[in-house]
Amino acid sequence: MSDQGEQTPGTPEDDSHEDLRDIPDRWFINRTGMRIAADVHGDPENPGVILIHGGGQTRHSWGGTAEALARDGLYAVAFDQRGHGATDRAPDRDYSLDRFAEDCIDVASEMEERSGVAPVIVGASLGGLALLLAEGELAPGTCRAIVLVDITPRMEPDGVLRIVEFMLDKVHEGYGSLEEAAEAIAEYQPHRKPTSDLKGLSKNLRRDPDGRWRWHWDPDFFLGPLPVGASQSHPRYEAATKALDVPTLLVRGRLSDLVSEETATEFLELCPDADFVDVSEAGHMVAGDRNDVFTDEVARWIEALAQP
Repeated sequence: MSDQGEQTPGTPEDDSHEDLRDIPDRWFINRTGMRIAADVHGDPENPGVILIHGGGQTRHSWGGTAEALARDGLYAVAFDQRGHGATDRAPDRDYSLDRFAEDCIDVASEMEERSGVAPVIVGASLGGLALLLAEGELAPGTCRAIVLVDITPRMEPDGVLRIVEFMLDKVHEGYGSLEEAAEAIAEYQPHRKPTSDLKGLSKNLRRDPDGRWRWHWDPDFFLGPLPVGASQSHPRYEAATKALDVPTLLVRGRLSDLVSEETATEFLELCPDADFVDVSEAGHMVAGDRNDVFTDEVARWIEALAQP
């Protein structure tokens, strides 16, 4: 994969899915030439940490986590996954999980080449599944440690269905305003205080030529010929979990309807050396619900990796 670290940031070629206010700090280029948009914090010569968002989110979903990790002496990279945010849409419309895992491997490889140290990788939901396959199956040694954020090999089906239904509800119609989108989010996440930061919300949506706001991800992610669910396999995730040979942390939102106490326990049985944090007053979007607690827990755990 070629090093694009010095490339002047620009905007994706597909004008219909760009947001001119959302220009990334840099681009990574994956093995097929796809451009991966990223925001970076800290010195690129420092040991790296990668933050990979969940399905339907963008690199802006981490709140202040990346900046805090950079202050701790890490090079923090939050990137948009394929078809999300400012990253290119998959030209072959391939959103199977293996492709997300390969993108994770490619970004991690480039960061290791620069710093000489494999990065820590933090993956939420879809990002966590991609990370699990990358480190546990496709390319062991991709990272020096992993943090899985509210994701386990077996997910509660009702929680999965609720997420998918929300994401697809306005996939074509979109919203007439950011206020309308904020109301939909508040209804979906009643435990979270409704957002008044419409500027921040606008980074997770795009305004199309018809004037309507739509989520900043490619509908082919779910509706195309190779959607994300096509390659999902519980036994495969279990095998990848058992094969993990790096320090591992599972962070669960205590209010999550995707990862229950039971499925978290199952994960810890598959990966008995893993550490576990249960964040109160947080649902599936742990970093968004309790960013201060989430950031402190992850930073403390990464710092402890360097201790004897």
